Amino acid sequence: MLVLSVIIIYFVVLLIVGSMTKGKADNQSFYRGERRSSWQLVAFGMIGASVSGVTFVSVPGMVMHADMTYLQMCMGFILGYFLVAFILLPVYYRLNLTTIYSYLDTRFGRRSRLTGAWFFLLSKIASTAVKFYIACFIVYSVVSSFAPSAFMSRFGFVVVAVAMVVLVWLYSRQGGIRTLVWTDTVQTTCMLAALVLIIVSVVGELGMSFGEAMTAVAGDSHSRVFVFDDWMSRQNFWKQFVSGAFVVVVMTGLDQDMMQKNLTCKSLREAQKDMCTYGFAFLPANALFLVLGVLLLMLAQKQGIAMPAKGDELLPMFAATGRLGQLPMALFLLGIIAASFSSADSALTALTTSYCVDVKGKTDDERLRRRTHIVMAVVLVVAMIIFHAVNSTSVIDAIYIMVSYTYGPLLGLFAYGLFTRRAVCDRCVPCIAIASPLLCYAVDSVSASAFGYKFGYELLLLNGTLTFVGLLLTSRISRN
Repeated sequence: MLVLSVIIIYFVVLLIVGSMTKGKADNQSFYRGERRSSWQLVAFGMIGASVSGVTFVSVPGMVMHADMTYLQMCMGFILGYFLVAFILLPVYYRLNLTTIYSYLDTRFGRRSRLTGAWFFLLSKIASTAVKFYIACFIVYSVVSSFAPSAFMSRFGFVVVAVAMVVLVWLYSRQGGIRTLVWTDTVQTTCMLAALVLIIVSVVGELGMSFGEAMTAVAGDSHSRVFVFDDWMSRQNFWKQFVSGAFVVVVMTGLDQDMMQKNLTCKSLREAQKDMCTYGFAFLPANALFLVLGVLLLMLAQKQGIAMPAKGDELLPMFAATGRLGQLPMALFLLGIIAASFSSADSALTALTTSYCVDVKGKTDDERLRRRTHIVMAVVLVVAMIIFHAVNSTSVIDAIYIMVSYTYGPLLGLFAYGLFTRRAVCDRCVPCIAIASPLLCYAVDSVSASAFGYKFGYELLLLNGTLTFVGLLLTSRISRN
């Protein structure tokens, strides 16, 4: 009963905050928050927006197979946030952009803007549906355990998925990005509080003081952070650090979803302070997740519990089986829901914004914006129902792989626009953006079979480079 009470109270709080912060509820408020957001609120809320429910589950389990080497990538994130703050944000503010893909229209032409927008739309719909599906499935599993029935077994997931998307739509439909700055603050608070309280609970189960627990974590073999000696390893420091920087540049700086809140700050200087602040905050936040993972491994060893086959199952195993008690289970669900909602609501708003502004070219049409917001919510529900019906992790893995390929062309397009003064053949841009990921896939396949080398995050750099070269070659066509 405690678990359901926590979920219901959380949902009510979001609706209240959404109602109180909707402002004028016009397009200016929905898309840009009237450029009045406090940078401190945006920075704090962006921590939750950048951490999905998948992260909440997966990062603690990373210590099983990769120790705490993920922190190397988090260090690269800091560099990436500085690059976004001092290279991309000045461009976006100077051009007074509502969507970042409008830059591509200014620099290259209409087809380039549509290419960037459609790559974003398809990638964001797929990735958001997968992330939110996992959160919906966890909530559905808990609700089913309290009220098992034939109806819940057959239709329960659909009911939960529709209910959760409707809730996101309800509190974001009027205020849009203005509301999300506030709801993200609530959700980040809930997520971090849940994480800290779960750690406190695990430390208590271990029979340690907090200081003793931190000493034990520091001395544990899974606390290894740096890998400098193995260049073939995906955990090599320089691979992780450089990849982390470029992952942030692409998946934050070139992603309308992640940039829309940052563009609501009152000035460029405040937006830069916001970006750098939450960039630094990512390191300790992820360190807490990894510390929790090490503590859970210690607890499993102490209680003689067999380790799960996958790291993603480590935290859910303790939460779902009630080994930590009902309160930690409620906190686990609260953390999952808070992280997932913070990602889904901003994605829904960004999808609506990009479609209306970039694809349709209608900034002031409120009727189109309201209809699009509903359609995007329906699309997310349908995608989640399909994932549930297929019930195959291979399909979800394929979606993630597809998304990782689609960000490369955006990197190439923006890099070419920012660091060269050459024109491009605008009509060739869609073909280049499609060909680059396909060529990357071929290179990765040949490399794996011929040399035994499987590309990791560095594939993003290859993808962007191929797009850049393709655009460079078309510059001659544009001159003729």
